[in-house]
Amino acid sequence: MTDIDDHHQQLQRDAHFLCSDQRMDTELVDTLVLQLNRIYPQILSDKEAHRFRNLSVPTKVRLAELLKHLHGKGEEACHEFYRGLHIHAEDVYSSLPSRVIQRDMEDPKWTYNVEICPERYMLNDRGTLFFLSCFSFIACIAMLYYYREGETLRCTGPFLHCSAARLSKDVLISYAEVGKQ
Repeated sequence: MTDIDDHHQQLQRDAHFLCSDQRMDTELVDTLVLQLNRIYPQILSDKEAHRFRNLSVPTKVRLAELLKHLHGKGEEACHEFYRGLHIHAEDVYSSLPSRVIQRDMEDPKWTYNVEICPERYMLNDRGTLFFLSCFSFIACIAMLYYYREGETLRCTGPFLHCSAARLSKDVLISYAEVGKQ
């Protein structure tokens, strides 16, 4: 289906959606009727426009009658209705069933063309809080070991020897220098 494809049939399919959509309020229907009447009087005469703008008739009834009338007028009338709807209520126009089908037909492989997001690689499933708590624990022990005021933490030597090798090259070098003294 393209934009020039049979608007007459599209209006027939979209009529139920348009009549049931809450966004098609009195103001929008009146705006569409006025546009069709003023710009295209051959589609909607003054008498017909007055009938479709009668506020004593509920909006849904007036809209249903307008759509039936435009459907009877032919392809050009239906096309101009869609054009007016596109201008005045683009959100309604883009959510029409015929427009949704048209978008799907334009790119049927759209769902397959979506870029696949690379998976996040995690070393474990415990999350960031676990990592931060472990890192903080190791950092605290390292600080206690290096800045202790005596020989209170003598038993942490072998433990820190292994952890220092894993933390970074700089920590390992500083550990070796402290060990020599």
